[in-house]
Amino acid sequence: MVTPGYWKNEEATRKTIEDGWFHTGDMVVQDAEGYLYVVDRIKNMFISGGENVYPAEVERVLIQHEKVAEVCVVGVPHEKWGEVGRAFVVRKSLSLDEADLLAFCQGKLAKFKIPKSVVFLEALPKNDTGKINRIL
Repeated sequence: MVTPGYWKNEEATRKTIEDGWFHTGDMVVQDAEGYLYVVDRIKNMFISGGENVYPAEVERVLIQHEKVAEVCVVGVPHEKWGEVGRAFVVRKSLSLDEADLLAFCQGKLAKFKIPKSVVFLEALPKNDTGKINRIL
């Protein structure tokens, strides 16, 4: 099935359909056996000190912490690095603090991928379909 484009948005259609191919904006990786896995969206990526950071990769590490219920990582402006990660976290336990969570990332993520700040929330904001609303 192929889409004719975005409803009443010709500019978005022109940007995503090139030579008859629809560019979804999905980032994928291929394993050694040839299987493809969607890892994130290009629009979610941010650049920190010249390095691409995909929030989904950081979120996959943070959610492994036993005291994390939900997490969302976004890029926020930074004077030196351009952008850095900020993690929005819903805790399972109030004993979880920023230092504990960031220490958990050591050795699991490259240093530039570790969020520079953590904001604890009661719940992550979600849209009508239940997806996390990443807009600050």
